[in-house]
Order: sequence, then structure tokens, then C-alpha cells
Amino acid sequence: MALHLVHEAAMCLTALRRDRALTQKGFELANGLPFVPTDFALHELLKGHTVAEGQALQVALGKIRRASGHFRGQLLAIDPHRIKSSTKRLMRRHRFSANQKALKMIQCFFCLDLDTHQPLCFTLASAAQTVTQATPQVLELSEKILNPALDQPPLVLADSEHYSTQLIDQIHLDTAFKLLVPMPPQYTPKLPHKAPNPEAFSPRWAGYATAKEPFRLHNSRCAQPYYRFLQRNGERLEDYHFKAFLATADRDEVKDLTLHYPQRWHVEEFFKFNQALGWHRAGTLNLNIRYGQMTMALVAQATIHQLRQRLGSPFSHWDAAHLAREIFGALEGDLRVVDDTILVTYYNAPHQKLLRQHYENLPSKLKQEGIEPALPWLYGFKLDFRFR
Repeated sequence: MALHLVHEAAMCLTALRRDRALTQKGFELANGLPFVPTDFALHELLKGHTVAEGQALQVALGKIRRASGHFRGQLLAIDPHRIKSSTKRLMRRHRFSANQKALKMIQCFFCLDLDTHQPLCFTLASAAQTVTQATPQVLELSEKILNPALDQPPLVLADSEHYSTQLIDQIHLDTAFKLLVPMPPQYTPKLPHKAPNPEAFSPRWAGYATAKEPFRLHNSRCAQPYYRFLQRNGERLEDYHFKAFLATADRDEVKDLTLHYPQRWHVEEFFKFNQALGWHRAGTLNLNIRYGQMTMALVAQATIHQLRQRLGSPFSHWDAAHLAREIFGALEGDLRVVDDTILVTYYNAPHQKLLRQHYENLPSKLKQEGIEPALPWLYGFKLDFRFR
């Protein structure tokens, strides 16, 4: 039934339940079941597993992906992602602009490897938890997955929601990560005469200069000061405007501000590319159920990433919904059993040569890679493909 949830996520459908979709089409058999599970059956399955078990599964999956080279583990981004919820429970409502209606939202927090654009893990929080309270959980999971070396601590890029003395101290003192976070407007000079001495700025190129200075947070537990990175844009005095960042380590501010921090945009690209897997809306606030469902979606995303890597262009540029629509749910064909092999024949599939190269004679290809071709959830049958 968990495999059913993985396949359901890969097809970007919120439900493949009985009486609604894909009955009598073999979807249940593809998951090793004689039936399509109902909402109640899946809710009971997920409700019976705790949040801790969902997190343990994320850590195990993350370690496998790290060993497979899916993460570089040197440049990370943490980001709060709010999902529309249709729960009947009373909960805090959010809106992203003044023109938008306030809606019930579930809070989730992702950690993304910015070099490979792949998610390490996520955590969920009720509406009562703040970013400061929830962020250490996702960093704890990330640390278990990456097991970073003390002499090469990863840099975590955060946004302004993470600027909190308590959170910054906790990341610096209790984890192996370094942090770079934008500072609020009150710590950013508005006028040139309120900025540090112009001699403190080092011109980097036309219209851009940087400065670095020690900065002590109010009520900080850290004995040593942190560092404030300042960037100054504009060539003339009347055109100057500033932006301030707080760093927990003495780093190269030019590299961090111009090369590393702009890569945080990959977080938004990731959600746009993959949120249809099950990270764009939620039907319940039960955290056990949500953790289970979203973790199954994380498994689906990891598998689809490997499929994209194997097939290359154009499939690697398709978002999750496009891939589900054009490959997983739209190919026409037939099934037959030949000896101990289920033979799938696809007709008029797009990019047949590319698909044939990877999936025809699949059992022999798997044996060459040291993988047992018999699939336990398909009753020990092997799987092979033909493209006509």
C-alpha cells in the first residue's frame, strides 16, 4: 500500500481510489495488490506510523542518495513552504499578499542541496510552531544524512524569516553548519552617512562594493561576535543603497554574496518543478498521515530524478506533471506474460529510440549491473518492455 502511494505521487494525482480512477486498469496489480486501496485503508496505514518513523525513513533514503552522489553537501538552503489545506480543524490562516484571501496552510520546511537541486529532507509543523522552533528539526535530519566533516562545514542559506538570535545561536553552537541570513531593515543602512566609513568598503567592480565587520547579536549565547556582510550598490553617493547579511563564520563575503546566495532561487525552481508530486495541497492536519504521504512523495521524487538522469534530454527538462502526463499515464500498450516475465508493449511512445536503449531486454541489463530482475511486489515476475 505504501508503494501505491509512491506511484500515486509519481502520477501527480491526489487519489487513485476505488470508484474514482484507474480501477479495472491493472493499477492495483502494478503495486502488488488485488485491489485499489480506499481512503480509509490508507489513512489507517499512515495513522499507524509515527512522525519519528517518517523521519527515520527520510534519513535512510537520504543516506542512500548521498552514497549515490545525489548530494554534494556543501551548499544548502532551508526554506519554509506553506501548503494549502482543506482540513476542518481550526488553525491559523496565511496569505501571501494583501489582495489574496487568507487560507488555511500547513507549514513544512525543506532542506535542499543547491548544487544538485535535490531535497535532503523536510519536516512538518503545526500552525502554532514558529520558524525558529521548527528549523532545528530539519537541520538535525540534514546533519544525520550528510554527516559533515568538522573541517568542511556546509553553508546553509536562509531567508529573512530565519533571522532570530535564538535560531542563529542554536545553528552555530549545536550543529556542524555555518549560516548566512539576510538582516532586517533596521540593521541595514538606509543613508550613506549611516553606513560604515567608506574606507571600510572594498570596490569589487563598477557600482558594487562590499564590507565585512564583527557584529554582536543582542542576548546572544555566543561568546564571539558574528560577522555582518554589507554590500553597497551604486557608483555615486546619491545612488548608494545597501543590503546587510549576517554570517556565523568569517568567510569570503564576495563569494557568498555574489555566487552562493543567489543560488537560493533554486528552492523556488524545485517547488515549481516538483510540487505536483504531493507538496501543493493537503487534506488533513494529522501529522502522522501528512508525514507518511509526503515521505512517499519524497521517495517518488528520488526515483523520478534517477529516471531523468538516465533518459537525459528532453525528459530531464520536463516537470513532474509533464512527465506524469506524457510518460506514466499516457502511453498506450498491452501486457502479456511470457514464462516468468511480464512483457509490456508500448505503441507510438515518444522518443522510442531513447526508451528502447534503456528498457528493452531489461532483465539482462539489470543482471549486468548486479541487480536481481525478479520483482517481489510483482509476485517474483521479471519485467521487460517493447516499443512498437
